[in-house]
Amino acid sequence: MTASDQSRRPPPPIPLTLLTGFLGAGKTTLLNRLLRDPDLRDTAVLINEFGEIALDHLLVEKIDGDMMVLSSGCLCCNLRGDLITALEKLLRNLDNGRASFARVIVETTGLADPAPLLQTLMQHPYLVMRFRLDGVVTLVDAVSGSDTLDHHPEAVKQAAVADRIVLTKADLLDSSDGTAKRDALLARLRRLNPAAPILDAAAGEATAAALTGCGLYDPARKIPDVSRWLADEAIAAAHTHDHHHHDVNRHDERVQAFTLSTERAIPAAMLDLFLELLRSQHGPNLLRMKAIVKIEETPDRPMVLHAVQHVLHPTSQLDAWPDADRRTRMVFIVRDIEPRVIRELFDAFLGYTTPDRPDATALVDNPLVPFGGLDR
Repeated sequence: MTASDQSRRPPPPIPLTLLTGFLGAGKTTLLNRLLRDPDLRDTAVLINEFGEIALDHLLVEKIDGDMMVLSSGCLCCNLRGDLITALEKLLRNLDNGRASFARVIVETTGLADPAPLLQTLMQHPYLVMRFRLDGVVTLVDAVSGSDTLDHHPEAVKQAAVADRIVLTKADLLDSSDGTAKRDALLARLRRLNPAAPILDAAAGEATAAALTGCGLYDPARKIPDVSRWLADEAIAAAHTHDHHHHDVNRHDERVQAFTLSTERAIPAAMLDLFLELLRSQHGPNLLRMKAIVKIEETPDRPMVLHAVQHVLHPTSQLDAWPDADRRTRMVFIVRDIEPRVIRELFDAFLGYTTPDRPDATALVDNPLVPFGGLDR
Protein backbone atom coordinates (compact mmCIF):
# COMPACT_ATOMS: atom_id res chain seq x y z
CA MET A 1 0.00 0.00 0.00
CA THR A 2 1.37 3.39 -1.00
CA ALA A 3 1.46 6.44 1.25
CA SER A 4 -1.24 8.01 -0.93
CA ASP A 5 -3.50 5.00 -0.49
CA GLN A 6 -2.91 5.09 3.25
CA SER A 7 -3.83 8.79 3.45
CA ARG A 8 -7.15 8.14 1.69
CA ARG A 9 -8.22 5.51 4.20
CA PRO A 10 -10.69 6.76 6.84
CA PRO A 11 -9.17 7.15 10.29
CA PRO A 12 -10.04 4.59 12.97
CA PRO A 13 -13.49 5.27 14.44
CA ILE A 14 -13.52 7.35 17.61
CA PRO A 15 -14.91 5.66 20.73
CA LEU A 16 -18.07 7.32 22.06
CA THR A 17 -19.54 6.76 25.52
CA LEU A 18 -23.14 7.57 26.38
CA LEU A 19 -23.42 8.65 30.03
CA THR A 20 -26.97 8.45 31.30
CA GLY A 21 -28.95 8.07 34.49
CA PHE A 22 -32.09 9.50 36.05
CA LEU A 23 -32.39 13.00 37.49
CA GLY A 24 -30.13 13.52 40.50
CA ALA A 25 -28.08 10.37 39.99
CA GLY A 26 -24.83 12.35 39.97
CA LYS A 27 -23.77 12.30 36.31
CA THR A 28 -22.09 15.72 36.40
CA THR A 29 -20.25 14.93 39.64
CA LEU A 30 -18.89 11.71 38.16
CA LEU A 31 -18.01 13.39 34.88
CA ASN A 32 -16.07 16.13 36.66
CA ARG A 33 -14.03 13.50 38.46
CA LEU A 34 -13.48 11.37 35.37
CA LEU A 35 -12.21 14.28 33.32
CA ARG A 36 -9.36 14.75 35.80
CA ASP A 37 -8.13 11.25 34.96
CA PRO A 38 -5.12 11.27 32.61
CA ASP A 39 -6.76 8.45 30.62
CA LEU A 40 -9.44 10.94 29.51
CA ARG A 41 -7.20 13.91 28.83
CA ASP A 42 -8.09 13.89 25.10
CA THR A 43 -11.85 13.74 25.52
CA ALA A 44 -14.53 15.87 23.87
CA VAL A 45 -17.64 16.27 26.03
CA LEU A 46 -21.19 16.98 24.91
CA ILE A 47 -23.52 17.83 27.75
CA ASN A 48 -27.24 18.46 27.89
CA GLU A 49 -29.50 20.13 30.42
CA PHE A 50 -33.27 20.05 30.07
CA GLY A 51 -34.31 23.72 30.29
CA GLU A 52 -33.41 27.15 29.02
CA ILE A 53 -30.14 27.47 30.96
CA ALA A 54 -27.44 24.83 30.63
CA LEU A 55 -26.66 24.65 34.34
CA ASP A 56 -24.56 21.53 33.87
CA HIS A 57 -22.14 23.52 31.74
CA LEU A 58 -21.33 25.71 34.74
CA LEU A 59 -20.21 22.63 36.65
CA VAL A 60 -18.30 20.65 34.05
CA GLU A 61 -14.64 21.57 33.87
CA LYS A 62 -12.80 21.80 30.59
CA ILE A 63 -9.82 19.46 30.86
CA ASP A 64 -7.64 19.48 27.73
CA GLY A 65 -10.61 18.72 25.57
CA ASP A 66 -13.36 20.22 23.48
CA MET A 67 -16.76 20.84 25.04
CA MET A 68 -20.05 21.78 23.50
CA VAL A 69 -23.29 22.59 25.31
CA LEU A 70 -26.55 21.18 23.97
CA SER A 71 -29.29 23.21 25.63
CA SER A 72 -32.24 23.28 23.24
CA GLY A 73 -34.10 20.37 24.76
CA CYS A 74 -34.07 16.75 25.82
CA LEU A 75 -31.61 14.59 23.93
CA CYS A 76 -34.14 11.79 23.50
CA CYS A 77 -36.56 13.77 21.33
CA ASN A 78 -36.11 17.07 19.49
CA LEU A 79 -32.38 17.32 20.11
CA ARG A 80 -31.26 14.38 18.01
CA GLY A 81 -30.67 16.74 15.09
CA ASP A 82 -28.61 18.99 17.36
CA LEU A 83 -26.59 15.99 18.49
CA ILE A 84 -25.77 15.13 14.89
CA THR A 85 -24.80 18.74 14.22
CA ALA A 86 -22.60 18.86 17.32
CA LEU A 87 -20.81 15.62 16.45
CA GLU A 88 -20.29 16.73 12.86
CA LYS A 89 -18.83 20.03 14.10
CA LEU A 90 -16.43 18.16 16.37
CA LEU A 91 -15.29 16.06 13.42
CA ARG A 92 -14.77 19.11 11.21
CA ASN A 93 -12.68 20.76 13.91
CA LEU A 94 -10.70 17.56 14.32
CA ASP A 95 -10.10 17.10 10.60
CA ASN A 96 -9.13 20.77 10.16
CA GLY A 97 -6.71 20.69 13.07
CA ARG A 98 -8.75 23.09 15.21
CA ALA A 99 -9.34 20.44 17.88
CA SER A 100 -7.64 17.31 19.10
CA PHE A 101 -9.47 14.51 20.85
CA ALA A 102 -9.45 10.73 20.88
CA ARG A 103 -12.75 10.04 22.67
CA VAL A 104 -16.22 11.56 23.05
CA ILE A 105 -18.55 11.43 26.04
CA VAL A 106 -22.20 12.41 25.60
CA GLU A 107 -23.95 13.17 28.87
CA THR A 108 -27.74 13.03 28.59
CA THR A 109 -30.44 14.64 30.63
CA GLY A 110 -31.94 12.43 33.31
CA LEU A 111 -35.19 12.20 31.36
CA ALA A 112 -33.56 10.81 28.22
CA ASP A 113 -34.49 7.52 26.66
CA PRO A 114 -31.13 6.17 25.45
CA ALA A 115 -32.58 4.16 22.55
CA PRO A 116 -33.11 7.05 20.08
CA LEU A 117 -29.60 8.30 20.76
CA LEU A 118 -28.12 4.88 20.10
CA GLN A 119 -30.20 4.60 16.93
CA THR A 120 -28.89 7.96 15.72
CA LEU A 121 -25.33 6.74 16.12
CA MET A 122 -26.15 3.44 14.42
CA GLN A 123 -28.06 4.86 11.43
CA HIS A 124 -26.32 8.05 10.38
CA PRO A 125 -24.12 7.07 7.38
CA TYR A 126 -21.27 9.43 8.27
CA LEU A 127 -21.33 9.15 12.05
CA VAL A 128 -21.40 5.36 11.94
CA MET A 129 -18.17 5.49 9.94
CA ARG A 130 -16.39 7.99 12.20
CA PHE A 131 -17.61 6.88 15.65
CA ARG A 132 -17.97 3.54 17.38
CA LEU A 133 -20.16 3.05 20.42
CA ASP A 134 -17.81 2.24 23.25
CA GLY A 135 -20.62 1.70 25.72
CA VAL A 136 -23.61 2.95 27.67
CA VAL A 137 -22.81 3.92 31.28
CA THR A 138 -25.88 4.34 33.52
CA LEU A 139 -25.79 5.92 36.97
CA VAL A 140 -28.25 4.79 39.65
CA ASP A 141 -28.78 6.67 42.92
CA ALA A 142 -28.46 4.20 45.81
CA VAL A 143 -30.72 6.30 48.04
CA SER A 144 -33.67 6.80 45.69
CA GLY A 145 -32.93 4.17 43.02
CA SER A 146 -35.64 1.69 44.00
CA ASP A 147 -38.36 4.36 44.06
CA THR A 148 -37.13 5.71 40.73
CA LEU A 149 -37.32 2.29 39.11
CA ASP A 150 -40.82 1.84 40.56
CA HIS A 151 -42.20 5.07 39.14
CA HIS A 152 -40.20 5.90 35.99
CA PRO A 153 -40.00 3.40 33.13
CA GLU A 154 -37.31 5.47 31.41
CA ALA A 155 -35.01 4.80 34.37
CA VAL A 156 -35.61 1.08 33.93
CA LYS A 157 -34.70 1.35 30.27
CA GLN A 158 -31.53 3.29 31.08
CA ALA A 159 -30.39 0.48 33.38
CA ALA A 160 -31.53 -2.33 31.09
CA VAL A 161 -29.46 -1.24 28.07
CA ALA A 162 -26.33 -0.31 30.06
CA ASP A 163 -22.92 -1.86 29.53
CA ARG A 164 -21.82 -0.56 32.95
CA ILE A 165 -23.96 0.51 35.92
CA VAL A 166 -22.53 2.95 38.45
CA LEU A 167 -24.10 3.01 41.90
CA THR A 168 -23.82 6.50 43.41
CA LYS A 169 -24.34 7.82 46.97
CA ALA A 170 -23.98 4.36 48.52
CA ASP A 171 -21.88 5.93 51.26
CA LEU A 172 -25.03 7.66 52.53
CA LEU A 173 -26.55 4.29 53.42
CA ASP A 174 -24.36 3.55 56.43
CA SER A 175 -27.03 2.13 58.78
CA SER A 176 -28.20 -1.47 58.89
CA ASP A 177 -31.45 -0.43 57.19
CA GLY A 178 -29.45 1.45 54.59
CA THR A 179 -27.27 -1.59 53.90
CA ALA A 180 -30.36 -3.73 53.39
CA LYS A 181 -31.80 -1.11 51.04
CA ARG A 182 -28.57 -1.03 49.04
CA ASP A 183 -28.40 -4.83 48.80
CA ALA A 184 -32.01 -5.03 47.61
CA LEU A 185 -31.31 -2.43 44.91
CA LEU A 186 -28.18 -4.29 43.78
CA ALA A 187 -30.11 -7.55 43.51
CA ARG A 188 -32.81 -5.79 41.52
CA LEU A 189 -30.29 -4.26 39.11
CA ARG A 190 -28.59 -7.62 38.60
CA ARG A 191 -31.94 -9.20 37.69
CA LEU A 192 -32.72 -6.33 35.35
CA ASN A 193 -29.34 -6.41 33.59
CA PRO A 194 -27.17 -9.43 34.47
CA ALA A 195 -24.56 -8.54 31.85
CA ALA A 196 -23.59 -5.13 33.23
CA PRO A 197 -20.96 -4.95 35.98
CA ILE A 198 -22.11 -2.72 38.86
CA LEU A 199 -19.48 -0.30 40.16
CA ASP A 200 -19.64 1.58 43.46
CA ALA A 201 -18.68 5.22 42.87
CA ALA A 202 -18.18 5.93 46.58
CA ALA A 203 -15.70 3.05 46.81
CA GLY A 204 -13.67 4.46 43.92
CA GLU A 205 -14.63 1.69 41.50
CA ALA A 206 -16.03 3.97 38.79
CA THR A 207 -12.69 4.82 37.21
CA ALA A 208 -12.09 5.81 33.61
CA ALA A 209 -10.48 2.44 32.94
CA ALA A 210 -13.51 0.59 34.33
CA LEU A 211 -16.05 2.66 32.39
CA THR A 212 -14.35 2.67 28.99
CA GLY A 213 -13.45 -0.19 26.70
CA CYS A 214 -16.96 -1.67 26.84
CA GLY A 215 -17.22 -2.25 23.10
CA LEU A 216 -16.44 -5.28 20.98
CA TYR A 217 -12.75 -4.49 20.57
CA ASP A 218 -10.28 -4.65 23.42
CA PRO A 219 -8.66 -1.19 23.19
CA ALA A 220 -5.34 -2.47 24.54
CA ARG A 221 -4.96 -5.36 22.11
CA LYS A 222 -7.07 -3.98 19.22
CA ILE A 223 -8.72 -7.37 18.76
CA PRO A 224 -12.33 -8.43 19.32
CA ASP A 225 -13.22 -9.63 22.80
CA VAL A 226 -16.55 -11.28 22.08
CA SER A 227 -17.08 -12.98 25.44
CA ARG A 228 -16.66 -9.71 27.34
CA TRP A 229 -18.86 -7.78 24.91
CA LEU A 230 -21.68 -10.33 24.78
CA ALA A 231 -21.52 -11.31 28.48
CA ASP A 232 -23.74 -14.22 27.49
CA GLU A 233 -22.43 -16.48 30.24
CA ALA A 234 -23.45 -13.97 32.91
CA ILE A 235 -26.94 -13.69 31.43
CA ALA A 236 -27.32 -17.46 31.13
CA ALA A 237 -26.19 -17.96 34.73
CA ALA A 238 -28.58 -15.31 36.01
CA HIS A 239 -31.48 -16.88 34.10
CA THR A 240 -30.68 -20.31 35.58
CA HIS A 241 -30.66 -19.04 39.15
CA ASP A 242 -33.47 -16.48 38.92
CA HIS A 243 -36.53 -18.04 40.53
CA HIS A 244 -37.91 -14.95 42.26
CA HIS A 245 -41.57 -14.04 42.20
CA HIS A 246 -42.45 -11.62 39.41
CA ASP A 247 -44.55 -8.58 40.30
CA VAL A 248 -46.13 -7.59 37.00
CA ASN A 249 -46.86 -4.11 38.36
CA ARG A 250 -43.16 -3.22 38.58
CA HIS A 251 -41.68 -1.68 35.45
CA ASP A 252 -38.51 -3.76 35.55
CA GLU A 253 -40.39 -7.06 35.82
CA ARG A 254 -41.47 -6.45 32.23
CA VAL A 255 -37.82 -6.55 31.13
CA GLN A 256 -35.94 -9.81 30.59
CA ALA A 257 -32.46 -10.76 29.38
CA PHE A 258 -31.75 -14.14 27.79
CA THR A 259 -29.46 -15.87 25.30
CA LEU A 260 -29.76 -18.13 22.25
CA SER A 261 -27.00 -20.30 20.82
CA THR A 262 -26.48 -23.00 18.22
CA GLU A 263 -23.61 -24.97 16.74
CA ARG A 264 -25.23 -24.89 13.30
CA ALA A 265 -24.12 -22.48 10.61
CA ILE A 266 -26.94 -20.21 9.45
CA PRO A 267 -27.49 -19.33 5.77
CA ALA A 268 -27.14 -15.58 5.28
CA ALA A 269 -30.55 -15.27 3.61
CA MET A 270 -32.19 -17.14 6.49
CA LEU A 271 -30.51 -14.85 9.03
CA ASP A 272 -31.79 -11.79 7.14
CA LEU A 273 -35.34 -13.16 7.20
CA PHE A 274 -35.13 -13.93 10.92
CA LEU A 275 -33.86 -10.45 11.74
CA GLU A 276 -36.43 -8.75 9.53
CA LEU A 277 -39.30 -10.71 11.05
CA LEU A 278 -37.98 -10.16 14.56
CA ARG A 279 -37.74 -6.40 14.08
CA SER A 280 -41.09 -6.07 12.29
CA GLN A 281 -42.94 -8.01 14.99
CA HIS A 282 -41.14 -6.94 18.15
CA GLY A 283 -39.01 -3.91 17.25
CA PRO A 284 -40.30 -1.44 19.88
CA ASN A 285 -39.79 -4.00 22.66
CA LEU A 286 -36.41 -5.31 21.48
CA LEU A 287 -34.41 -3.02 23.75
CA ARG A 288 -31.01 -4.34 22.70
CA MET A 289 -29.55 -7.32 20.86
CA LYS A 290 -25.92 -8.37 20.46
CA ALA A 291 -24.78 -11.40 18.53
CA ILE A 292 -21.92 -13.24 16.87
CA VAL A 293 -23.18 -15.54 14.12
CA LYS A 294 -21.66 -18.44 12.21
CA ILE A 295 -22.67 -17.86 8.58
CA GLU A 296 -23.03 -20.94 6.37
CA GLU A 297 -21.39 -19.27 3.37
CA THR A 298 -18.38 -18.01 5.38
CA PRO A 299 -18.16 -20.21 8.50
CA ASP A 300 -14.62 -19.08 9.33
CA ARG A 301 -15.57 -15.39 9.37
CA PRO A 302 -18.30 -14.76 11.95
CA MET A 303 -20.75 -11.90 11.59
CA VAL A 304 -21.26 -9.38 14.40
CA LEU A 305 -24.74 -7.94 14.99
CA HIS A 306 -25.94 -5.12 17.22
CA ALA A 307 -29.52 -3.85 17.28
CA VAL A 308 -31.48 -1.36 19.36
CA GLN A 309 -35.22 -1.83 18.94
CA HIS A 310 -35.92 -1.90 15.19
CA VAL A 311 -32.56 -0.37 14.17
CA LEU A 312 -29.74 -2.71 13.18
CA HIS A 313 -26.19 -1.40 13.18
CA PRO A 314 -24.44 -2.03 9.85
CA THR A 315 -23.23 -5.61 10.10
CA SER A 316 -19.56 -6.50 10.03
CA GLN A 317 -17.55 -9.69 9.67
CA LEU A 318 -14.50 -10.59 11.70
CA ASP A 319 -11.44 -11.93 9.92
CA ALA A 320 -11.54 -15.04 12.12
CA TRP A 321 -13.14 -16.44 15.25
CA PRO A 322 -11.51 -14.73 18.23
CA ASP A 323 -11.44 -17.84 20.42
CA ALA A 324 -12.25 -21.54 20.40
CA ASP A 325 -16.00 -20.99 20.84
CA ARG A 326 -17.38 -21.05 17.29
CA ARG A 327 -21.07 -21.12 18.15
CA THR A 328 -23.67 -18.60 17.11
CA ARG A 329 -24.53 -16.69 20.30
CA MET A 330 -27.25 -14.08 20.64
CA VAL A 331 -28.05 -11.91 23.65
CA PHE A 332 -31.44 -10.22 23.97
CA ILE A 333 -32.78 -7.60 26.36
CA VAL A 334 -36.51 -7.33 25.77
CA ARG A 335 -39.61 -5.76 27.26
CA ASP A 336 -43.02 -7.46 27.30
CA ILE A 337 -41.74 -10.39 25.21
CA GLU A 338 -41.57 -13.93 26.51
CA PRO A 339 -38.16 -15.44 25.64
CA ARG A 340 -40.00 -18.55 24.42
CA VAL A 341 -41.49 -16.49 21.57
CA ILE A 342 -38.10 -15.53 20.13
CA ARG A 343 -36.63 -18.99 20.78
CA GLU A 344 -39.43 -20.65 18.83
CA LEU A 345 -39.02 -18.15 15.99
CA PHE A 346 -35.27 -18.83 15.91
CA ASP A 347 -35.79 -22.61 15.99
CA ALA A 348 -38.30 -22.41 13.15
CA PHE A 349 -35.77 -20.72 10.90
CA LEU A 350 -33.16 -23.31 11.86
CA GLY A 351 -35.55 -26.08 10.87
CA TYR A 352 -36.35 -27.28 14.41
CA THR A 353 -40.08 -27.66 13.95
CA THR A 354 -42.45 -28.56 16.75
CA PRO A 355 -46.07 -29.72 16.65
CA ASP A 356 -48.62 -27.01 15.93
CA ARG A 357 -45.92 -24.42 15.22
CA PRO A 358 -45.11 -22.99 11.76
CA ASP A 359 -41.88 -23.81 9.97
CA ALA A 360 -39.72 -21.32 8.10
CA THR A 361 -41.77 -21.63 4.89
CA ALA A 362 -44.99 -20.84 6.71
CA LEU A 363 -43.35 -17.86 8.37
CA VAL A 364 -42.24 -16.43 5.05
CA ASP A 365 -45.67 -17.00 3.48
CA ASN A 366 -47.57 -15.43 6.40
CA PRO A 367 -45.01 -13.92 8.74
CA LEU A 368 -47.14 -11.66 10.91
CA VAL A 369 -49.44 -14.14 12.62
CA PRO A 370 -47.21 -16.65 14.47
CA PHE A 371 -44.97 -15.98 17.47
CA GLY A 372 -46.80 -12.97 18.81
CA GLY A 373 -47.43 -11.27 15.46
CA LEU A 374 -50.67 -9.65 14.41
CA ASP A 375 -52.83 -10.65 11.45
CA ARG A 376 -53.20 -7.30 9.74
